[in-house]
Amino acid sequence: MSNDTSSGRLTGLGLLGAAFSGALTAIAFPKLNLMFFAWISLLPLIFLLVRARPRQGFFLGWTAGAVFYGLLLTWIPNVPRHYGGLPLAASLLIYLLFILILGLSWALFGLGFALIRRKLGETAFFVAPFLWVALEYGLTHALTGFPWGLLGLSQFKNTAFIQVAAVTGVYGISFLLVMFQSLFAGSITYMKRLPFAVGTIALAAIHIAGFIVMDKVVPGPQTFKAAVIQGNVDPDLDWSRAGMDKIQSVFDEHMSLSRQARDEGARLIVWPEMSVPMCFSCRDAASLRFESALTGLAWESEASLLLGTIETSPGAAEPGYHNTALQISPDGTVSKYAKMHLVPFGEYVPYRAVLGFIEKMVPAVGSLNPGRGRTLHSFQNVPYASPICYEIIFPDEVRRFVKKGARFLVTITNDGWYGTSAAPHQHFAQAVLRAVENRRFVLRAATTGISGFVDPFGRIVRQSRLEEKTFLAGDVTPSSALSFYARFGDLFAAASAVLAAAFLILALTKRRP
Repeated sequence: MSNDTSSGRLTGLGLLGAAFSGALTAIAFPKLNLMFFAWISLLPLIFLLVRARPRQGFFLGWTAGAVFYGLLLTWIPNVPRHYGGLPLAASLLIYLLFILILGLSWALFGLGFALIRRKLGETAFFVAPFLWVALEYGLTHALTGFPWGLLGLSQFKNTAFIQVAAVTGVYGISFLLVMFQSLFAGSITYMKRLPFAVGTIALAAIHIAGFIVMDKVVPGPQTFKAAVIQGNVDPDLDWSRAGMDKIQSVFDEHMSLSRQARDEGARLIVWPEMSVPMCFSCRDAASLRFESALTGLAWESEASLLLGTIETSPGAAEPGYHNTALQISPDGTVSKYAKMHLVPFGEYVPYRAVLGFIEKMVPAVGSLNPGRGRTLHSFQNVPYASPICYEIIFPDEVRRFVKKGARFLVTITNDGWYGTSAAPHQHFAQAVLRAVENRRFVLRAATTGISGFVDPFGRIVRQSRLEEKTFLAGDVTPSSALSFYARFGDLFAAASAVLAAAFLILALTKRRP
């Protein structure tokens, strides 16, 4: 693809080519799931960067990244407008700023690639995947982190290929996608077939290895039947204004679904995040009534219930509130996990000293407090973890639950805010990657969907449709074995960042030949 970058000018054709890269990448993700495009989508951008100066590379990458996130996150403007009461213009402005900020990771890739290519020649094509992973790793951890659009996520249905995540995390999948395209571009540029041939053989071997390592999950003595409840509660329902009759009606519907799940043999029954407004640490009449009914259901069913509640901080003069996953065991004992990684500008305002004004502009922004520890629940003497909603998108945070001893994972969420957009599909795909990374069953209960069961190899065993009232039941086999990723974490991503930094320093200190 031609572009007059060597003269110092960015042409419209060049920017259009970069935008095309971003668009091709976006359609590889859910909900379209055209995952093949992730294997070729970066080629237009890379070929443009071959002739670009570093400053031009920055803007080419930024264009591609902004288009990618603009298409990936089309569901964002509706949330502050519909639920936060902001005007359409303000919602679109927030959306634009957000995608421009996220697009900076692609901009830095373009800058780094162009710089290394200019100073170190064909080395840039070998460094490109390390540079990409380093930037994805930074995107996961910078500020509050937002690893929603990591390239590897596009392959969540390519089950054999994603088995590499048990060693490298999702970053290894991204690495291989970029490596394939970068080596191809390098082979075309320098007319050398060997690097691309070796890379292709390596990818074929990884796919074959993935087929080999995938195995049937053999039920064991601790295998049990669980169920996830999907009550399909209207996201427009304002609990603060809903009458008690309406709240009781929604509660009764969830109880009915739970009894049906119990009758199918479920011994762990999971309700979604805040599907019914409940607070077990509150002492009002409604809370006490719900608590009594749920404790009675657990006792009579000999089943444990995992519920999404809002709980208060114990012993505080002015109670803080926590988004909580609370388990009731048949004997009446209760365990609680308070969400640690809250949604910025949704559940709290980060950097309040600077951004506190947002809370006054958007009253719908919550003021929840983060939890302080990774509490595990125990079901039939088997420890398990319950990362809540947003937390499932953070690979290392989920891994830490497993390293602590979780033998299966349950995630509860409310994706009703996003309707039938791509967001629930993208969020569900994250659970598939977490299952593979940690070799654990993942159960997902979502208020309006998508709920489901994912086995330790990323195979979707059960999956609900969006906006249906249902429950899903299935067998779960706990595991105590630790994958390489669960044991050592982001070792691959950190090593990639170190290597990319080393080559950038080398490029900066080397005179151009």
